[in-house]
Amino acid sequence: MMNLLQAAGGQSQLSFFLMIGLMFLVMWLFMWRPESKRRKEMQKFREGLKKGDKIVTAGGIYGTVKEIRETTLLIEVDSNVTLRIDKNMVVADNSQQQK
Repeated sequence: MMNLLQAAGGQSQLSFFLMIGLMFLVMWLFMWRPESKRRKEMQKFREGLKKGDKIVTAGGIYGTVKEIRETTLLIEVDSNVTLRIDKNMVVADNSQQQK
């Protein structure tokens, strides 16, 4: 009788670990993988910026790239108004949209 109970307990442990593994797989497929892909695309977009590109920052500031450095950008937001921002704050390309 004791061996039968131990066998049943071993079976429930196996199914428990399979369920935990399945949960991690689902989390990876639906959460971590798409986020990683989105992050890589955003990094590629930021590395491809060039002078004259119209952008939107994380703070909602619209501007045109005037100068590119390793980690910063100089953007013109109005005539004779420029801002130096971190490249990581650029979130969108505004070249296709009209003001």
